[in-house]
Amino acid sequence: MRDYSLVKINLTGGIASPGMLEGILLMAQKAGVKEVSIGARQQLLMWVKADTQRGSGLPSLRESLEAMHIDFEIDTHQYPNIISSYCAQEVFQTGQWLSEGIYRDLLDGFDFQPQLKINISDYQQSFTPFFTGNLNFIASSIPNFWYLYIRQKQSNTIFRFPLLIYTLEISKVSKRLEGILLSGVDLSEEDVYEKMIAQGEIISQLVQEDLVLPQFMLPYYEGFNRYGNKTWLGIYRRHETFEVAFLLDVCKICLDTKVGQICTTPWKSLIIKGIENQDRVLWDKLLGKYGINVRHAANELNWQVEDHCQGGLALKNTIIREFDQEDIRTFGLCFAIQTRSKSEVFGSVVIKKRKILAGLTQVYDVYHTVDFNPNTRQLVLFEKGLHKAHIAEILQRLTKRYYHRSTASVIEKPSPPQTNPTSTHQVHQCKVCMTIYDEKLGDSQQEIKAGTKFDALPDNYCCPVCDSEKENFEVKTVETTFQL
Repeated sequence: MRDYSLVKINLTGGIASPGMLEGILLMAQKAGVKEVSIGARQQLLMWVKADTQRGSGLPSLRESLEAMHIDFEIDTHQYPNIISSYCAQEVFQTGQWLSEGIYRDLLDGFDFQPQLKINISDYQQSFTPFFTGNLNFIASSIPNFWYLYIRQKQSNTIFRFPLLIYTLEISKVSKRLEGILLSGVDLSEEDVYEKMIAQGEIISQLVQEDLVLPQFMLPYYEGFNRYGNKTWLGIYRRHETFEVAFLLDVCKICLDTKVGQICTTPWKSLIIKGIENQDRVLWDKLLGKYGINVRHAANELNWQVEDHCQGGLALKNTIIREFDQEDIRTFGLCFAIQTRSKSEVFGSVVIKKRKILAGLTQVYDVYHTVDFNPNTRQLVLFEKGLHKAHIAEILQRLTKRYYHRSTASVIEKPSPPQTNPTSTHQVHQCKVCMTIYDEKLGDSQQEIKAGTKFDALPDNYCCPVCDSEKENFEVKTVETTFQL
C-alpha cells in the first residue's frame, strides 16, 4: 500500500493566475505538502499523504479543490494537460500574429477535459514541442488558422489533416476527434477525415503550403532578461521541485505588482513575464531569501527527464558532471532520458533504458533525431546496449557528429519517406476569405442540407463568413490523406 498519492492539477496551456495558484498552494500547504513540481506537460504535481494513512490531508485537499471548481486527478492520468507555447510568447522568437488574447480565446473555448494530449504551438518558436500530443495544432502563416497533425494513441505515426483550422474552432474539432479516435476502432487517415467532416462544417481553409519546421535552438530560459521596457524571470530547479513557501511568495509579489500570469514550461521551470523595472529589487530579494540560483549552465538546462523519475534525474546529473569536467559543448542540442517505454520525452538526443535478461538488468540505447531537430520525431540509432557508466563518453562522440553533420561521410542520410496513397474530392472555396463549401457538409448557417451540390445552390447564395457572392467561389481539390 502506498504511503503517498500523486495529485495532478492541469494548468491549461501552462498558464496560472497568481490568485488561483496561491489558492491551490494554500490548500496544499494545509494538507501537509511542502514541495511541488512541474510536469513535462506544464501541469502541477504534488505528493500528499494517502488517505489510508493517519493524519492524511488528502480528504480536505480534495474537498477544497472541488469547492474551488479546480479539476484534478489523484493517482490517475486520464486527462492530460493541454500544453501551449504561450510561455514563449513575447520573450522568445515567435510568429507575428499570435498574441495573449488569441491564446486566451483559444484555451477558454475548451468546455471539456480532453482525454487526448493536445499541443498548441506557435510555428516559429523552438521552446515547446510540436508533436508530442495526439492532436497537434501549429499556427500557420495565415492569421487565425492552424495546421493540425494527428497521432492516434499508442502510435508514432503522424498525419496532417488536409484543412487549416480556425482558432475558435479548435475546441470543437478536438471534441469531435476525441469521439472518433477513442472509439476503439482502427481507422485510416481517410476514415478520420470523413468522420470528422460528417459531423458538420467548420471554418477552415485548404492547406496551401507545407509546414516548414523551424531550426531548433533552445533559448536560455533562466534568470532575469529584458524585453521591451520590462523584464522576465526564468526559474529552474536542479532537483525539479519548488518549495510551497517560495511559490506562495512568488504569487504574493505578482499580486502586489499586478503581474497577471505565472507560466510553467515543458522544461519543468517557471517564467514570470511583465516585471516592471522598479519591481526588480523585490524579485532579487525573494531569490536571495530562498537561495535560488539562476546561473545554471546551458548544458544543464537542455535536458528533459520523465516526471518523478529519480533514476533518470540521477543519470542526467552524472552525465552533466562529466560534460563539465571535459568542457563539452552542447549548444544547439537537447537531451532526453526515457526509462518507461510508453512515456513521452522531447529531445534531439534520446537515451532509452532497455531491460534485458528477463528484466534482471538493463542497458541503454542512444538515438538522435533526423537533422538533430527534436520536432522531427524520427529517431536514428547511434549506439545500443550501453552500461550507464559509458553513456557520457558516447554522447561526447555524438556531439562531434552533430557539429560535423555537414560532412556527408560523417552523418547518415535518412531514407526518403514512403508516401501514403491519397484520396481527393472537390470543394468550392471563397476567393475573398478562403471559406470552403463542401457538398458533403452543406451550410447549416443558411439551412443548406448536407449533400447539396454547389451548382444546385440558389443564385443569391453568399459566403457565410464574408457575404461574398456565389460567383466568387472557385473549385479546389482536397487531399484526405497526408504524410508528415
